[in-house]
Amino acid sequence: MILTLILFIIILGLIVLVHEGGHFLFAKLTGVHVYEFSIGMGPVLLKHIAKDKTQYSIRAIPIGGFVSLAGEEIDEEERKKTKGHNLQDKSVFQRFLVMFMGVGNNFIFAFLILLLAGLIYGAPSTTPIISDVTEGYPAQQVGIEKGDIVKKINNHKVKYLEDISLYLTIENLSKPVTFEVKKSSGQEAKYTLTPQKETDSEGNTKYAIGVVLKPEINKGFVSSIKYAFNEEKAIFKQMFVVLGSLFTGGVKVSQLSGPVGIFNIVGQTKEVGLAALLSLTALLSINVGVINLLPFPAFDGGRILFLIIEKIKGSPVDAKIENTIHSIGFILLILLMIYVTFNDILKLF
Repeated sequence: MILTLILFIIILGLIVLVHEGGHFLFAKLTGVHVYEFSIGMGPVLLKHIAKDKTQYSIRAIPIGGFVSLAGEEIDEEERKKTKGHNLQDKSVFQRFLVMFMGVGNNFIFAFLILLLAGLIYGAPSTTPIISDVTEGYPAQQVGIEKGDIVKKINNHKVKYLEDISLYLTIENLSKPVTFEVKKSSGQEAKYTLTPQKETDSEGNTKYAIGVVLKPEINKGFVSSIKYAFNEEKAIFKQMFVVLGSLFTGGVKVSQLSGPVGIFNIVGQTKEVGLAALLSLTALLSINVGVINLLPFPAFDGGRILFLIIEKIKGSPVDAKIENTIHSIGFILLILLMIYVTFNDILKLF
């Protein structure tokens, strides 16, 4: 429990540090004054005020963090004190860099983590090859074989190994599922199977197909680069498919995880080993990046959307209106987080 908590704090702390570090670095590079760079939320535990009057803080609640930039607040008197160094004093492109490089850093960080995992533990192949089939299960019964490369599941194109699990998660497995595969002979075949209904010891219903997905492990720097690049693309694809499924009903809001759910996942992953923890860190970093890019108020993507509107209309959106919209968005996010956390707690029991 204690080890899980420490790992949870380290993983989330690193992801937040990387994200906020991107905002911080590009604010400094573009000449925007930074009031505070904080890791964590709540009361200040440790702080250091630099010569340029930027406060570096570590706060009590080890979840989240922030960078406070000059000009973010509407206070005109305060803006006069930092004239020329306010966010609004910079060009649209400079402000875009400040807003975007938080998520940009998350994507770079994820790539480096995956590269490191590949170099240390070997690079798993992302090719969607079925490594084995379980005897007596639907996949084997219809003719799917070891070595088949999956091209499609129902109407979904499969490019990466993770796509197989992804589409089998969002599809209704109580109905027949169609697999299109490329055989080892080079021929293509199409199979339709009905997943086997099973009930576990706790009474939960599951549907089994009987395909084993165990990637081939490759060694070397080139293989690791290829793995990091393809795995990051696969995670991006997963994120956008899941987000799309939220709107179509394929994935329910109750299935989302917040800090409690992530804590539980960290606990399970640590039992697998460091390689799995590195992969989880990369996955969470990309998740943070993609979610923050959504054009929703209070997210980086929401602020970028206002920059795009400004570029189109030729003048900034009224600061009071923009801040009000972001405040409403922030309140909605807090409500969503409370709901997701409540569901996470219910799942534990």
